[in-house]
Amino acid sequence: MLGGRSLSPSVAALSAGASDMSGWILMGLPGAMFVTGFSSTWIAIGLVIGAWLNYLLVAPRLRVYTEKANDSITIPDYFSNRFNDKSNLLRVVSAVVIIVFFTLYTSSGVVAGGKLFESSFGLSYEMGLYITTGVVVLYTLFGGFLAVSLTDFVQGCIMFVALILVPTVAYSLLEQPLESTLHSVNPDMLNWIGAGSALGIISAMAWGLGYFGQPHIIVRFMSVRSVKDMPTARRIGMTWMIVAAIGAVGTGLFGAAYTYENNIVVDDPETIFLILSELLFHPLIAGFLLAAILAAIMSTISSQLLVSSSSLTEDFYKTFLRKEASDTELVTVGRISVAAVAMCAIYLAYDRDSSILSLVSNAWAGFGAAFGPLVLFSLYWKRMNFEGALAGMLVGAGTVLVWIYSPFTIDGQSLSSYMYEIVPGFILASIAIVVSLATKEPEQNITALFDEVEKEL
Repeated sequence: MLGGRSLSPSVAALSAGASDMSGWILMGLPGAMFVTGFSSTWIAIGLVIGAWLNYLLVAPRLRVYTEKANDSITIPDYFSNRFNDKSNLLRVVSAVVIIVFFTLYTSSGVVAGGKLFESSFGLSYEMGLYITTGVVVLYTLFGGFLAVSLTDFVQGCIMFVALILVPTVAYSLLEQPLESTLHSVNPDMLNWIGAGSALGIISAMAWGLGYFGQPHIIVRFMSVRSVKDMPTARRIGMTWMIVAAIGAVGTGLFGAAYTYENNIVVDDPETIFLILSELLFHPLIAGFLLAAILAAIMSTISSQLLVSSSSLTEDFYKTFLRKEASDTELVTVGRISVAAVAMCAIYLAYDRDSSILSLVSNAWAGFGAAFGPLVLFSLYWKRMNFEGALAGMLVGAGTVLVWIYSPFTIDGQSLSSYMYEIVPGFILASIAIVVSLATKEPEQNITALFDEVEKEL
């Protein structure tokens, strides 16, 4: 489940990037740029800053802490060991959060796969769902974490090339200056604030807060062979990410200008990368570019299936049903769990009107608010205890769900359209964690472990 904590910095960094940047970097974000213009760039800026802080603040400490805390191999496992939770309540609540939000998140990748097969190969949307999921489930079942990480590395390289190639060629073929063409498409596209306000910019940049709590990304930090490799991993990971983000932004903007100049009708903005790939390139290169979308989708789905499966196996089956289960038995249960989560994701993805970006944003906010403050405080605050951890997780996840699904509105707008739900979720979860000060101090063995980690770092 962690590949023996033996990943090289390059594999860990590109694997973290590829599993993070799912189909939304090639479809969701370019689609948002295509529709709204420069105002969607704030999402990319927030994500780059968030990823950099994640490498800086979380990666080294989490690598050392998870090994010291009874060799924790899942995030719920870490929470349980970090706070010496004998009741297993932290483990169960965090595992439920992982399974609920990852099933949502995985379905976004499956939707992207369905759209890809439908628009590129003329197959039915449903057939695309089954093919995409089937291939990913196959290699995840047999290869586990190491197979997922190594395929992520290759998929990350393919995505990197594609995100340079498509916007560069699209820009080179524009006949008019970009600014004047975009103004003709929609004058609002040139407005960095967009139709919203400063609150809209804060909401967009707040995507970066989500990084601290994404299990499929931070688990890569736990698998690096040594904490000394972290600076190398950070440099590789951030270079990859900055280029990928610029490429996605460029694809949406240049795609809007190119299709306008050539009178091309785009029914679904999230397919602009597919449309440009097929229009601008020889079929052999277009095939490679379509493979990049599959790479993005597959790398994320496989990582999410693996984390969900490890939670079901380690945090439910082994903890409550079979404490003495052998490794072979746990691998079998893990494989069954992978298949089960995949089937749930396909079921959710049957709603073909699902927006990839909105599905991802809901799951991203759920993890960011439920786990982000908890991960940060647990790594840096010695006085934090079990009660604070549980309060933070419940308040973070609860706030996000209320913000998305409650019937309350502001000026006729839903709460989530007014402000991205991760903002109130993250703030309220952080406040809830301070419950630690109103309850008893952590036990001596917990503070001793914290001191031991500090010393090693």
